[in-house]
Amino acid sequence: MKPKKIVKIGYALILANTLSFSSVAAIRPISIEQCEKMKMQEVITDKNPVPCDRLRKVSFPFINFAGSEDKGQIVVLDAVAERTQIIFDTLFKQKFPINKALLMEIYDGDDNASMNDNNTSAFNGRPITGGSDWSLHAYGVAIDINPLQNPYISFDDPAHATILPPKAASLSINRLNYRPKKDFRVGMAEQAIDIFAENGFIGWGGYWNYPIDYQHFEIGSKKFVQRLINLPPCEARYVFDRYAKSYTDCVAKISICPHAAARAACVAKIMQ
Repeated sequence: MKPKKIVKIGYALILANTLSFSSVAAIRPISIEQCEKMKMQEVITDKNPVPCDRLRKVSFPFINFAGSEDKGQIVVLDAVAERTQIIFDTLFKQKFPINKALLMEIYDGDDNASMNDNNTSAFNGRPITGGSDWSLHAYGVAIDINPLQNPYISFDDPAHATILPPKAASLSINRLNYRPKKDFRVGMAEQAIDIFAENGFIGWGGYWNYPIDYQHFEIGSKKFVQRLINLPPCEARYVFDRYAKSYTDCVAKISICPHAAARAACVAKIMQ
């Protein structure tokens, strides 16, 4: 019994240190009513790999592109909810702009509709874009942020690209932010990579060759996600928190420059 007590105390201390600043986001279980609404709007089904009782709703304030304070909500796996809370608290404090963050029920679970509305989202019981396997969004362990500023790009063949949302084609395919006679663009995922990575969302779709998914952050492989799902919620939170800490420890110790190179090396080392 002693080892279990040590683990629980250790987790409490880690979490207390992690949440040492005043949190402005809130975490709540998915109610029976919301779960039913999610089913009605085809955001979740009985076949989904994660049931409603393992999901949490994170509500948070954010700064919109007009510079005003707004409110948003996303749904994530219980194991990552506290870290998701920290991510959006930090984005808010750093005034990183978000266009909107509405639950996927608003869009009947339609990912294209959500992207076209430049909506930041997380849980959605859907397959991967262009495939049949479950997306990590169906596990509540992936977050898409500002799709218009951070598009998804796939290639039907070497000469043809599909850009989602389509409006992003003329706005954000070029990722350089210091250009002659061009305004600095805010809300781009590159400005938030460290915030996500330091909280366990170390995978970024901008690292990929094909497809490229600038809006997409995820925690790791489905094998690791399945491990979290198979654990009781408290133990899953502890495992995920240690996972996030192992990344920050790596970045603190590694002697590689520039920082982006150190970050990439630690992602390669830590990602499970």
